[in-house]
Amino acid sequence: MSVVLDGGREIGMEARPEGYVQADVPGAAAGMLYRYRIQSGTVPDPASRFQPQGVHGPSLIVDPHAYRWGDQGWAGLPLEALVFYELHIGTFTPEGTFEGARRRLGHLRDLGVTAIELMPVGDFPGRWNWGYDPAAIFAPSRAYGTPDDLRHLVDDAHRLGLAVFLDVVYNHFGPDGAYAVTLSPRFVSPRQRTPWGPAISLDGEGSAGVRAFFIENALHWLHEYHVDGLRLDATHALIDDSPRHFLAEFVAAVRGVDGWPRLLIAEDHRNLNRLLWPEERGGDGLDAVWSDDYHHQVRRVLTGQDDGYFTDFTSSTRDLATIIRTGWLFAGQRSRHFGGPRGTDPAGIPVFRFIHFIQNHDQVGNRPQGDRLIEMIAPAMYRAISALLLCAPETPLLFMGQEWAARSPFLYFTDHGATIGAQVTRGRREEFRAFRGFGGDTPDPQDPQTFERSRLRWDEMVIEPHSGMLRLYRDLLAWRLTLRGPEAGRPEFDVASPMEGGIVMRRGRYVVVAALRDNIALPCPEDAVIVWQSEDAAYAQEPIPPLRAGAIIRFPVPAALIAQQPG
Repeated sequence: MSVVLDGGREIGMEARPEGYVQADVPGAAAGMLYRYRIQSGTVPDPASRFQPQGVHGPSLIVDPHAYRWGDQGWAGLPLEALVFYELHIGTFTPEGTFEGARRRLGHLRDLGVTAIELMPVGDFPGRWNWGYDPAAIFAPSRAYGTPDDLRHLVDDAHRLGLAVFLDVVYNHFGPDGAYAVTLSPRFVSPRQRTPWGPAISLDGEGSAGVRAFFIENALHWLHEYHVDGLRLDATHALIDDSPRHFLAEFVAAVRGVDGWPRLLIAEDHRNLNRLLWPEERGGDGLDAVWSDDYHHQVRRVLTGQDDGYFTDFTSSTRDLATIIRTGWLFAGQRSRHFGGPRGTDPAGIPVFRFIHFIQNHDQVGNRPQGDRLIEMIAPAMYRAISALLLCAPETPLLFMGQEWAARSPFLYFTDHGATIGAQVTRGRREEFRAFRGFGGDTPDPQDPQTFERSRLRWDEMVIEPHSGMLRLYRDLLAWRLTLRGPEAGRPEFDVASPMEGGIVMRRGRYVVVAALRDNIALPCPEDAVIVWQSEDAAYAQEPIPPLRAGAIIRFPVPAALIAQQPG
């Protein structure tokens, strides 16, 4: 191998131990372009800090220390103080850039969320992409701006009291632009596959270098961009039979980062308690995990959807109460969808370590038409389930636009070349063949209009009924802050479903009563004063408030309320 600098200067690389090659380049400086020459031609650096001409172009030398940070007083936020807001940089604002997102931080602060979670920002082929098919995983996408634009976004978020988390994907490479595999076939396993392609080789020949590559990627986001934590995509697809699992090694490396504590969150459908156990107990030591069970149970209760993985869930609010009480539902029961037992016992794990949501990028974007929950249920029910999410002690996550019941779809979009693009379109429909609606009328991921339709429409936010929904979210998040984390009020926290369609939850002196069906009656202590309700004129254009008769609340339509007991 050799290094080829902009202008043609070429410097040979010398072999080093463990299969590495190295070269010292006199005169190398920030702003210079370079590539590597191998037998088949020249390629960009798989650890490039920026790809100004795209993932197939030359790499740019970046000085990560040139930016002058202003967040020296930032100490981070504990997990129990977080309310996540997931967003996609390319569709969150009309500009689709880091700078565009930075200018909307005031909205997020005023909304009451405390952490933004960025879908992957590593560079990708083409003009737009979800980001979950990794290519240049160290380089913020040139479609979104420069590395310093991302730093400015994080810096300003910290100034406003917002933490910043980043989605990262370490379980597979994308089909185009992932030059790590070009330089070394040891990166992918010859034995294991994921639903998205060959698995990363975490336990094969040369796996120490592979593991180091991904650990260094994480550390670079923490050191060079000051992010507060990472959400690891599909950890169930990190296949590793070595004595020390990659996740445990990864967590230990992140724990060694100086400064404020950084948090690590898994997306994992297996419901494994060991993900959250410390390594000395045989676990991986992660801080939190996404709980798909909550979303799936909510969707089944509210819409009746029963295809694909929803087949494992029921329309019972009693099961929903169990999930709120424990974090997830499946703790070893047989799953029809997976064809065997699923899950482990969550006992002893604080419930704020489970991330709950009624929408996220997958659960909107993996629908045939990318339609949001508001398209499937009445506004009254949307208000009620939003209240239940934000009042529960689990850590909530919102998906961009959820706070004003945005009507814009969020579709799956790519911008590959013709050959790979056609394969992606076919593969998408194959992946979701168990779900009704994935067919010829599903929007083509490669159509530019699929991307354009997915942009948030911020003008919706200021008109009814959207502005009323926004007020509801702001008021609920302000109320949530008064609890000072999910441990407040314990051991009084409890939740039950006294009758189908209803949830009653106690948090300290507060009682939250939610009706998810029409015409049901639920108990509420007589001495509790109603301090908030979703069917209020501030939120609903034609409110139908619940009716109280002593210790019983009658709900003509789905609704939620908060009552406060004396003392």
